[in-house]
Amino acid sequence: MCGRFVGFRSVQELVKHFPIDVADVDRDPNYNVAPTQEILSIIRHDDQNHLEKLYWGLVPFWAKDKSIGTRLINARSETAATKPSFRAAFKKRRCLILADGFYEWKGDKGQKQPMFMTLPGGDPFAFAGLWETWGKEEHHYRSCTILTREASESVIPIHNRMPVILEKGAYESWLNPDNEDVDGLRDIIQNQIHTELKSTPVSKQVNSVKNNSPENIRPIKDG
Repeated sequence: MCGRFVGFRSVQELVKHFPIDVADVDRDPNYNVAPTQEILSIIRHDDQNHLEKLYWGLVPFWAKDKSIGTRLINARSETAATKPSFRAAFKKRRCLILADGFYEWKGDKGQKQPMFMTLPGGDPFAFAGLWETWGKEEHHYRSCTILTREASESVIPIHNRMPVILEKGAYESWLNPDNEDVDGLRDIIQNQIHTELKSTPVSKQVNSVKNNSPENIRPIKDG
């Protein structure tokens, strides 16, 4: 599961970390990214990697309306290649969704402690994502979903699922729309991934999407 994340680095910084050829977008730091918001993603078209904005919550091309997107913010990596909502995108429309960390909640209901999850070194990273275009040409709505997997040893004390975070060596193959080797793509999201994450307790103010400031990721004492 991945229901909230953080992206605060500038476009200029992101270009230094990721294979971006075209970056005709701007971004404001977001310390509480929530579903249905526009998020920064890398997609490949015209033989170049473009940094673009997609709405979080995938709307399949065959959907009757956009509301389905609120239920498709995540896709299970184990079944995404065959599930009707995702299989077309898995084959041809894959993306990198850029983040600096994500939130997960630890503990019992009513006492859950938000945890900020990052790579151990604090570098930005890329979720494995899928994207789609919905609607008529003059009203295109482009949206995406984040792939998830079973939690690793570093995450399982907090939650039983985690987002798929790709290693840099997997970026090119994952983005390439000509790569339709489903078995090879499955191998990427099973084995070319980051599984060791750092977890830091943060303020419960992140529970409300209205709270969006650097204070959201400031460490506190657990409990």
